[in-house]
Amino acid sequence: MTKVPTSHPRYKSLLLRERLTDGLRAGIAGEAGLLAHGRGEAFDYLLGERTHDFAMESIRMASALLVTANHPVISVNGSTASVAGPEIVELLRALDRLVAEVNIFYYSPERSRRIKQHLKDLGATRLILESNSSDSVQLPDIEHARKHMHPNGLAQADVALVGLEDGDRCERLVASGRRVIAIDLNPLSRTAKTSHVTIVDEVSRALIELTACVRQDLAAAPAALAERIDRYDNADILNRAVAAIRNAF
Repeated sequence: MTKVPTSHPRYKSLLLRERLTDGLRAGIAGEAGLLAHGRGEAFDYLLGERTHDFAMESIRMASALLVTANHPVISVNGSTASVAGPEIVELLRALDRLVAEVNIFYYSPERSRRIKQHLKDLGATRLILESNSSDSVQLPDIEHARKHMHPNGLAQADVALVGLEDGDRCERLVASGRRVIAIDLNPLSRTAKTSHVTIVDEVSRALIELTACVRQDLAAAPAALAERIDRYDNADILNRAVAAIRNAF
């Protein structure tokens, strides 16, 4: 990793770039992930590279769903593991029931294994599942490798947390009856519009806030969490995110 001086005005953004390029060199991230990251970074720049109030509202909703879920699952691809690996591990530590499942578009057994090992090297102590297992369950109407679900992971999930997600898989996860939480910097994307909860924020930053919220909500009254879930409006969140981007000009 190139040494990025902490005094640089865009230190955090440059650090994430380094994480991603390191992931590419390690065989974790795919080349196309660099292009997607650049697109997301452009939206983050317009948002001031900070977590807005509408993102925090979505994070609080996501926390309530995860804490009250019977079988919550976080789906991890190569870009997410590269950019937000430490933050994923912290969220797993915070919520014992949360299952991590590796699910990647450009699939190979070796790349999937490397993503798992990367999370373990960062401190993940629990079993990390792989979608493309020998007994995988298939999500209908998807023809690429992301259709696979581990029978003890996404196949059983009632709540799925996805970051840097493919729009078609998000649509199918929602259609299958699962509650989907997406982290997506583009409020106009198919993923953002389809998900039940859209966190319009950079993924590592959002996961830090989500982990803190989950730790608080583990002690919250179930009625308070249910009320938070009932009053949430994702369409309003997306409208506020679009307005914030427009106001940047």
